[in-house]
Amino acid sequence: MTTKDSDYREVIKVGSRKSELALIQTRYVISLLQKLYPNVKFEIHTMTTMGDRVLGISLPKIGEKSLFTKDLEDALEHGGVDFVVHSLKDLPTQLPTGMAVGAILEREDPRDALVLNNKFIGSKLSTLPKGSVVGTSSLRRAAQLSRYYSHLNICDIRGNLNTRLAKLDAPESKFAGIILAHAGLVRMGWQKRVDQVIEPSELLYAVGQGALAVECRANDTFVLDLLSKLCDIKTQCRILVERSFLKTLGGGCSAPVAVDSVLSEVPNSSNGEHSLNVEGAVWSLNGDTEIKNNVSCNLIFDAESPKSDPGPTKRQKLSGGEDVNAEVIDESPFKADMEDLVTIHGKMCPKGGAVKKCPGECESKCDRKFDLTKFKVGQDFMGQCPILNTEQKVSLSAECEPKEDAPCTACPFTEKEKHEIPEEAYEKCPFLKQQREKDEKPVEMIDYEEKAKQDTSEKKSLIAGMKEVTLYCGLFCHNESVRHIFEKCENLGIELAQKLIDNNALEVMKVAQDEIHAKA
Repeated sequence: MTTKDSDYREVIKVGSRKSELALIQTRYVISLLQKLYPNVKFEIHTMTTMGDRVLGISLPKIGEKSLFTKDLEDALEHGGVDFVVHSLKDLPTQLPTGMAVGAILEREDPRDALVLNNKFIGSKLSTLPKGSVVGTSSLRRAAQLSRYYSHLNICDIRGNLNTRLAKLDAPESKFAGIILAHAGLVRMGWQKRVDQVIEPSELLYAVGQGALAVECRANDTFVLDLLSKLCDIKTQCRILVERSFLKTLGGGCSAPVAVDSVLSEVPNSSNGEHSLNVEGAVWSLNGDTEIKNNVSCNLIFDAESPKSDPGPTKRQKLSGGEDVNAEVIDESPFKADMEDLVTIHGKMCPKGGAVKKCPGECESKCDRKFDLTKFKVGQDFMGQCPILNTEQKVSLSAECEPKEDAPCTACPFTEKEKHEIPEEAYEKCPFLKQQREKDEKPVEMIDYEEKAKQDTSEKKSLIAGMKEVTLYCGLFCHNESVRHIFEKCENLGIELAQKLIDNNALEVMKVAQDEIHAKA
């Protein structure tokens, strides 16, 4: 799809929920686009959704599949915003007419995580005392926990991440722990709160979990062209199978459905061949009944297929020279040489010693060393420096202040005594450089609902009468060379769902839905 000159816009309005996590995710997507399109201005228009407003009722009992998306999509239709960033697991498999998923970014860890009350630190799901209360708002998690951890008492808990953690940490909290998406905790900088990352063999995850999706109007060629640079083809394939599976079953918040998908390169392949394996399951509400199966196929990502990450690199490998805009690396721990890390981050240290080995006089002045080898940097930190995350910086600032005589010229740990960061550090460190670019290009925040109250003009649909566009479970195909791959993935999801349907999955799901409605 090619953008016409007449379609060009200098300002792009981005819709977002008001929660902290939603804004972090939205700013992250904007930061990637700002690097690609420096002449385009981005505004964030915030709003609340039905899922944010109705907190006293469990999600399944509300009975609305678009709890967190409908209000945003209404703004999209009428031009109030140009695109919206979603946690993909919140996005229904059937989008409203005229809407499309313009981009799916590289997926983060899709697994669930256990966060414990301080009284139970050191425990895991299997070792929590009998009768311990574990909170979740997900039928999927509740059914699996009931099946595999019958000694636990599963209880509904609602609210955004901050709210749920506050309920867990309250002095008189009834919760021993809560289950949350691991990716969300990482994006918020709360990795230290994770007491157990739960493997798919113990708890299958939600369709689309860990991935970010950008939704826009299906006829907006300008925005679609912008978003095409953010697409990750391998993530798209996994997501498409999962969404096709869920769509065929007709599941969502109203039934316990879960998946696990793995895309791996075929050993000794010379033509980019990958194996895609997907497991899916449905359960009764109490977990007593489980219907599970798996499917697989091989996909070939040839030379004409778009790269795995054609946009800005999210994981960058540092080199010993000046050029650090290097290759994308895999999910494994970061394996840069310690000298590389010292070269780039040696000047950023509390008391002159945030790194294990400090250059120059700093070595003798330090009385506190910070071992970089403990960090796994080969993961996405949402644009932040991978050496130290926000929580670690806060922790350090609370226990140590820079020495007055330390030759430290760039201490990132305390705002009160923050030193000037030398220009050379920005040139050598891609993470500092990205942070400065973000700071120099502040994104205007606008309250969409307040603005709407002042706008008395008639709202006109921008998608009325638009030409039908071929989508794959809502996903827009930017490149004809991968259309056959999309079709294969969509069919694989249908095949998996049909295997479960042949084993009475729809009957199990109907009983679950009837039970939910009876309790409402």
